[in-house]
Amino acid sequence: MELVTRDQIAAADELLAPVIRRTPMLASRVLSKRCGHDVWLKCENLQRTGSFKPRGAYNRIANLTAEQRAGGVVAASAGNHAQGVAWAATELGITSTVFMPVGAPLPKLVATRAYGATVHLHGHSVDDALVAAREFADATGAVLIHPFDHADVVAGQATVGLEILEQLPEVGTIVVPTGGGGLLAGIAAAVRDSGRAVRLVGVQAEQAAAWPGSLAAGEPVAAPALSTMADGIAVGLPGRVPFAHVTELVDEVVTVSEDALSRALLLCSERAKLIVEPAGAAAIAALMSCPAESLRLEGPVCAVLSGGNIDPLLLTHVITHGLRAAGRYLAVRVTIPDRPGGLVRLLGAVSAIEASVVDVVHSRTARDLGLDEVEVLLTLETRGPDHRDEVLGALEAAGYAVRVQE
Repeated sequence: MELVTRDQIAAADELLAPVIRRTPMLASRVLSKRCGHDVWLKCENLQRTGSFKPRGAYNRIANLTAEQRAGGVVAASAGNHAQGVAWAATELGITSTVFMPVGAPLPKLVATRAYGATVHLHGHSVDDALVAAREFADATGAVLIHPFDHADVVAGQATVGLEILEQLPEVGTIVVPTGGGGLLAGIAAAVRDSGRAVRLVGVQAEQAAAWPGSLAAGEPVAAPALSTMADGIAVGLPGRVPFAHVTELVDEVVTVSEDALSRALLLCSERAKLIVEPAGAAAIAALMSCPAESLRLEGPVCAVLSGGNIDPLLLTHVITHGLRAAGRYLAVRVTIPDRPGGLVRLLGAVSAIEASVVDVVHSRTARDLGLDEVEVLLTLETRGPDHRDEVLGALEAAGYAVRVQE
């Protein structure tokens, strides 16, 4: 399969320049210290519609013939591609229909409709929605705008790579969140055409990782499971167009845990002051959790923040998860005597070790309690893993039976 050409990428860049934002590149001191190289963040979370997706969607739709445009376009997406297609189609005066999985994040659903698309909910994954989108295209004549498996989409995403090369000419490694592979393929194509020696690393959520098995098999292979908070990169099967680019041009694809994704979101929020969705933070998760020697980083390093569309309720949950993973949030069940002053003494023990109380729930009806006992669910803020262990040790030393809530 032929790779996208320099001319295709240059044409996409010229087409997109008037309508797409040139997103900023921000330095990250905390990641630079952790990795031993200067680390920069390419903030596609600040792109129109909140992700890199409009680049490929607009380039694909703009290249349709007049006859194709007349039939409208259809897409399938968990949210970011949906918004990109809806926005691009509306900008170009074309009708759009989008199929999204049942349970797609509400803000992405609302935004897709606001950008002008007719939205249908179908299935429980992007792959299920894609089946419905293909059926709709066959029945109506609408053109299917695939999220990643088309040369025009890859050429559009390649403009992210062009911007990185212009903003950070000396870049040594680019780390890219990876689902179907369109963004990674596009950046890889742009780097190849530049002639520069840049290491390229893709990152997947380990609970939705189709690429490692596909690369080992030499062809796209379905992921064994799709169970991750990073819905934007939860793609069951890599595309053949991206696969051809990744196998030839990309150095490595790694995976990261859900805990690592949570900690990455927390870092983006606390230290970079950026709202990023779990999929968009995958590159940060890799830099935080994978040893630098295993990634074989060459500096400076650019981590792509691919999207920032996150449900506020999920953000709250993920930040709590990240705090717990970082040892800064501790929930314990403690059994105390049902006597006056019992709770005060427990809180005194917590205060003595300088943990902050977030919440207290007092129950006399918990199972396995004696008649003279009370269970307290205590939520605490701690200063890190060492302090967390100190708090647990102090409570046990004070004679309390403690159960940690995971």
